[in-house]
Amino acid sequence: MIRLLFPIWSGRQRLANLLRYCSKNSLLDQGIQVHAASLRMGFDFDLMLSNDLIDMYSKCGVMDTASLVFDRMTERNVVSWTALMCGHLQNGNARATLSLFFQMVFSCLKPNEYTFSTNFKACGILNVPEIGMKIHGMCVLTGFETVPVVGNSIVDMYSKCGRINEAVMMFNVLPVKNLISWNTMLAGYTLAGQGEKALLWFHRMLENGEIPDEYTLTTLLKACSRLGKIQEGSMIHGFLITSGFPCSGKAAIAGSLIDLYVKCGKLAEAQRVFNQIGEKNVISWSALILGYAQEGNLAEAIELFKQLQNNSKQVDGFVLSSMMGVFADFALVEQGKQMHAYAVKVPSGSEISVSNSIVDMYLKCGLLDEAERLFNEMPARNVVSWTVMITGYGKHGIGKEAIRLFNQMQSNNIEPDGVTYLATLSACSHSGHIKEGEEYFSQLCRNRWVKPGIEHYACMVDLLGRDGRLKEAKDLIENMPLKPNVGIWQTLLSACRVHGNLQLGKEVGQNLLTLDGENPVNYVMISNIYAEAGYWKEYEQVREMAKAKGLRKEAGRSWVEIDKVVHFFYGGDDTHPMIDKIHQVLKEMERRMKEKMGYVHGVKFALRDIDEESKVESLRVHSEKLAIGLALCHGGWDEARVIRVFKNLRICGDCHDFIKCLSKIVKVVFVVRDANRFHQFKDGLCSCRDYW
Repeated sequence: MIRLLFPIWSGRQRLANLLRYCSKNSLLDQGIQVHAASLRMGFDFDLMLSNDLIDMYSKCGVMDTASLVFDRMTERNVVSWTALMCGHLQNGNARATLSLFFQMVFSCLKPNEYTFSTNFKACGILNVPEIGMKIHGMCVLTGFETVPVVGNSIVDMYSKCGRINEAVMMFNVLPVKNLISWNTMLAGYTLAGQGEKALLWFHRMLENGEIPDEYTLTTLLKACSRLGKIQEGSMIHGFLITSGFPCSGKAAIAGSLIDLYVKCGKLAEAQRVFNQIGEKNVISWSALILGYAQEGNLAEAIELFKQLQNNSKQVDGFVLSSMMGVFADFALVEQGKQMHAYAVKVPSGSEISVSNSIVDMYLKCGLLDEAERLFNEMPARNVVSWTVMITGYGKHGIGKEAIRLFNQMQSNNIEPDGVTYLATLSACSHSGHIKEGEEYFSQLCRNRWVKPGIEHYACMVDLLGRDGRLKEAKDLIENMPLKPNVGIWQTLLSACRVHGNLQLGKEVGQNLLTLDGENPVNYVMISNIYAEAGYWKEYEQVREMAKAKGLRKEAGRSWVEIDKVVHFFYGGDDTHPMIDKIHQVLKEMERRMKEKMGYVHGVKFALRDIDEESKVESLRVHSEKLAIGLALCHGGWDEARVIRVFKNLRICGDCHDFIKCLSKIVKVVFVVRDANRFHQFKDGLCSCRDYW
């Protein structure tokens, strides 16, 4: 421990200077020494030193002690209150910040500009525009609205709360518009997904004589990335070069450029930018690594990660979490385990975010026991930790455990956020816990800090739909205080298909095409509901509409890992070197299933107006069956083991029935993760209870 050698000075200012030094450099042990010295010198209740102590303990992350100092103060001023508010905000407790603000107001102490700006940030983080508007009203009454730091904070708050129109109105009345004001608006439009307007505002900003900084350009590149606007992004890149902006020396800019080219499918350009960076940092490495991974080039992504390790760069928590996320999404359990072993050896591996991503990886790979063990062993957990486990239980169809965990986290004084509620409602839906789901949704609607979003209403539509209460689900959509989006109507359409309600399905389908006539998924869903009802003419009409627009849905793809090698299959795939052997094994399994269980193909799931024999042949080559066939070729089916298969789309009804029957006649347990959830097939039954 570094000791501060200083005499017991009588000057309180010297103590204050030392506390500020400790605060700036997060020197907790030395700060405690200064605190002890101040007590010995009789400064127990000194206002200035107490304020500095609150700031020091807050900067060092010891909020309990900061609050204790605050509580013991015999006199407090606006600096005291604001220091503690800032501390809570910096340590991730925005609710405590707002709670303190209203306590301060009720104690008749007037906030200053820093008090207001801190609490606007808290409102933005919590997405509580109603509270932000109340504080805005106080600013208007006290004249602080015209102070630049406050005005910019108000614009930022409305932007982060999705109130972009209010943000624009506030921006327009700012008496002084500086670079921070413009950057806040650019970030607001980018966050709202309105990248086009962000680019227009950039031109306005240049016309007003503002010179963009690193934050401006990074924000614009993010906007272009989200829009896939490679031409505009390239123009910004050109602007950077011609203006002499040191791209290679600015980590955020270089990382954003790499991300732009990656998102626009220009990996060669991304690699070129990366190669031109003189001093590569973790941001630029991670941007390119994730780029290759998102393009499906996992071998190159892993190779780059190894280079990063060998480059003597300190791998931070963001990179570790990101790599874990890649392995989780592709269910690469062996690579995930290797990354876990590496994380244990580096300092950043102990961060909560990394631990959360490791638990998430095991859950998405179907290793529930391992995830539970790690979750229980975590020395500290945050709301994300609990939410990850609740989500995992929901995806595995273990709704009771998800509910138990949701209640336990609240007993542990961890307040659920919007994502936690979403995970819990989804778990209730997947497991058929209708009553509990309705109770939690009512609880959410009464919550002061978290308001239900469109995703929460979609969960309730799914919950009601699964229970066959389609009219209630439709009424909920039409009466909710939010504008329905494509996703919520798709949820209702899926329920109509499951329950065979063609009439309502037609109405919902029309709503979908009105909202988004360029989404191929909508046409597929509508045509499928016609096909299952035997309306082949209407089925073909919808398919022709999609074809005329040049729309194609994402191809179904399944994969299985065998001896640390991942094998991918598409429907009808005949490219695998063992394809003939795979077909032989699958036909043998079919024969046994017919003999022992009277199995027949679910030809209605072929969804084509063709003869029965052709329908059977089309079902035989579904991607998940091919993946299972390969796994059976390696290791057989007479010994007890688990085969894990993963699919990017929802598993079809025929494949679901096929795997159920297969699990009855062999000793293998099949775990299939589709786009919605996990299915565990064992002894002829599925964990989803045939509702997915």
